Amino acid sequence: MLEISNLHATVADKPILNGVSLHVPAGEVHAIMGPNGSGKSTLAYVLAGRPGYEVSEGGVSFDGKDLLAMEPHERAAAGLFLGFQYPVEIPGISYLQFLRESLNSQRRSRGEPELSAGDFIKVAREQAALLGMDAEMLKRPVNVGFSGGEKKRAEMVQMGILNPRFAVLDETDSGLDIDALKSVGAGINRIMRAPGKGVLLITHYQRLLDYVEPDKVHVLNTGRIVRSGGPELAKELEREGYAEASV
Repeated sequence: MLEISNLHATVADKPILNGVSLHVPAGEVHAIMGPNGSGKSTLAYVLAGRPGYEVSEGGVSFDGKDLLAMEPHERAAAGLFLGFQYPVEIPGISYLQFLRESLNSQRRSRGEPELSAGDFIKVAREQAALLGMDAEMLKRPVNVGFSGGEKKRAEMVQMGILNPRFAVLDETDSGLDIDALKSVGAGINRIMRAPGKGVLLITHYQRLLDYVEPDKVHVLNTGRIVRSGGPELAKELEREGYAEASV
């Protein structure tokens, strides 16, 4: 489903990714772990097409198509979703407006009919309820005044509404308490655990993987994958740290 081949990338002319190769088949969840500065967020941003992140070598295939040849909005329309470590605030526009326009924009690009305001609000309320979030919060400006846990829950509501085919989740567990962690983990499993979907879950810690068990765990360090294994690798990293895993 997602095939990353010898990917090199720079930020402000500084090399960050140094030959990442990774295959995530449909129906699987893969976790990437690694220390600060290892290139985890850079990988997420390169996949999403964030400006300023330049690919100097290698390639990425998504469902057999050249992902790097697509504009960011085309990647989203193709079914790629990026969950931010620090979701941004957008004053002046309500979450409901933002989500409806996002969904209908993607539906238009696929030749599907747009959802009416009434149908959309019904979907939004259903998704909010499944995440334990008061739907009234979606009337507020995007993420403005939200706590860390509320921002991540709202992002899971967004993922549920957009229903992507592949999710790249960049440290979704950052800033979450235990209850929010359980809720977000349940949301990931509910929305993305399906035969035709895939997840690349980027995290520092094993704790989220207690709720979203990965099929494989990869260690990213100095801009490349230095080790891969099963779910037990995450527990080993929690005990021994990244130095041993990078040997």
